[in-house]
Amino acid sequence: MKKAIPVIIAIVLIILIGGAYVGVKFLERYSYSKEYADLNEYYGVNGQADTAIILQDEIIEEKALLKDGVYYFDFATVRKYFNDRFYEDKTEGLLLYTTPVDTIRTEIGSSTYIKEGSPVESDYALSFYEGETLYIAAEYLKNYCNFSYSVFTEPNRMQVYTQWGEETTAQIEKDTAVRYQGGVKSDILKDIKKGDTVTILETMETWSKVKTKDSVIGYVENKRLSEPAVAEQIPVTDYVEPEFTCLTRDYKINLAWHQVWNADANSTLASMLAPTKGVNVISPTWFSLSDNEGGFTSIASGSYVQQAHDMGLEVWALIDNFSTEISTKTILSSTTTRTRLIENLVQTVKDYSIDGINIDFEQVSADAGDDYIQFIRELSVACRREGIVLSVDNYVPTGYTDHYNREEQGLFADYVIVMGYDEHYSGSEAGPVASTKYVTEGIENTIAVVPENKVINAVPFYTRIWKTEGDVVSCDSVSMDAAAQFVANNGIETYWNGETGHNYGEIQTGEAFYQVWLEDIQALEQKLGIMGNYNLGGIAGWKLGLENAAAWDLIENYMNQ
Repeated sequence: MKKAIPVIIAIVLIILIGGAYVGVKFLERYSYSKEYADLNEYYGVNGQADTAIILQDEIIEEKALLKDGVYYFDFATVRKYFNDRFYEDKTEGLLLYTTPVDTIRTEIGSSTYIKEGSPVESDYALSFYEGETLYIAAEYLKNYCNFSYSVFTEPNRMQVYTQWGEETTAQIEKDTAVRYQGGVKSDILKDIKKGDTVTILETMETWSKVKTKDSVIGYVENKRLSEPAVAEQIPVTDYVEPEFTCLTRDYKINLAWHQVWNADANSTLASMLAPTKGVNVISPTWFSLSDNEGGFTSIASGSYVQQAHDMGLEVWALIDNFSTEISTKTILSSTTTRTRLIENLVQTVKDYSIDGINIDFEQVSADAGDDYIQFIRELSVACRREGIVLSVDNYVPTGYTDHYNREEQGLFADYVIVMGYDEHYSGSEAGPVASTKYVTEGIENTIAVVPENKVINAVPFYTRIWKTEGDVVSCDSVSMDAAAQFVANNGIETYWNGETGHNYGEIQTGEAFYQVWLEDIQALEQKLGIMGNYNLGGIAGWKLGLENAAAWDLIENYMNQ
């Protein structure tokens, strides 16, 4: 027995040690961590001014800034999440916002803004620069969009709502902790008391992702939560979007562009219109930007306007930016220059009793996109005030022309014209001027962001005759009749290409290979058939004098649909 006692003691000690080890391991695995997370690191804030943004139920990368007790968003954040209509004039130090009737302006750094000619004072800076970054006060921003925000400290954070809907909440039934992740070993973000209410963001098997009243987002055990309740959030509706009135007609537009090279060509109006049918708008190419100070040349004619009016036509004078001596970016990026251009253009239109302005600014660079659309906004205000129709010419939408911002054009302008041609152009590979797919996509991608009745689709009255000689590809643009004559003179056999919607022909002559996709009556009929599938605002033709007389019968039928 004496010999057995040490053995028994050893066994007991082993059991006790093993039990202790198991107990320690059990506690390590299942006991609750009491480590606290660094909330500055969690929210990604540095310094007392840096303020995290919780947008809806997500901590976003962007930060707000606290200055002199006022919260500010940087310009990029404002445009991305709140309202992209603000315009920054870096050169003149201005922040602009255009409504249907006015452009509200404030000097950056000022506490005053000018609305409808009168100053409005605030007790804080409406905007300011921090280095190269422009900041806009959240309170000033609330004049232009609906959102709510609440602020919390330690660390600085801002809860922002721009959308409202159903919210699921629950009460905490026992004191617990909100943890960084769903697990007892995860760091604590915040201690939370019995009776506190949290928003349920996501429910899992044993944990739920929640948001506290002070916008700490983390995880709580389901056993600590009451039965959830669903309630409707109360939206902020203080801001009311102003009504954008327009001069869009209650009938289809049939616009013909009249290319007028000089003042003498104004006398050709009657002869150019003689073969047409149903044209109700003539657009002479009268104005061209001529310098970087907002000047433009004009060959407008009062007698031309009177003659057109006598024939029952409206006149929408075209202005282009085709001069190689000017920089569209330079002109449009200056508020002073834009204002000068708009005032002089509108005054000229009034002086000649012109009915509308047609903007044909092409090859606008991406870095001038904001300047361009601000020009359209400001011009629309002036036109609306004077009863002048504003139409804007656009390429068929592509990714590299997104900066033309057709959606904003569709709000401010009366008509958005799709230039449904030049799918292939001088300098490109050989191909049709406007294939079926090209026309269809041009219309559909435009009406996706612009009301159908504001969209005018422009059709080509010209054909490109392509010549390939070695590695050199060139083309000539010719009228419908001249293209038909070229085919006949060269004995070219043509056949209908259903994929492109053209009669196609080709011929090898010596070293030269010629190709032609005819923009003829059959091709036009195909395009009008596509257009008839939509409730468009009308049709435009480039350009008067290139069409075959029979084209007008088809266009007249389209107009009468």
